[in-house]
Amino acid sequence: MIKKRPLPYDREQDEPVLRSSICTGEQVAGFCNRQTGRFREVMLIRGQDDLRRFCRQYGIQGPLRKIY
Repeated sequence: MIKKRPLPYDREQDEPVLRSSICTGEQVAGFCNRQTGRFREVMLIRGQDDLRRFCRQYGIQGPLRKIY
C-alpha cells in the first residue's frame, strides 16, 4: 500500500473545516480560505475513524467548524 503525503496548507490563510451536505448528510474534510471562502476538498469522512485520521495527518487539535 502506498502512503500518500498530506497536502501542505497555510495555517494563516486556510482553516480546516468539515463541509456537510444539508440534503444527504455527506461530510467532506478540507480547508477553507479565510479571505476568499474557497473550499479545498481533501477527504470523504465516513465516520469518526476518518475524521481522526484527517486531524492526525494535518496536526489539527479540537473540533472542526462545519460549513454547509
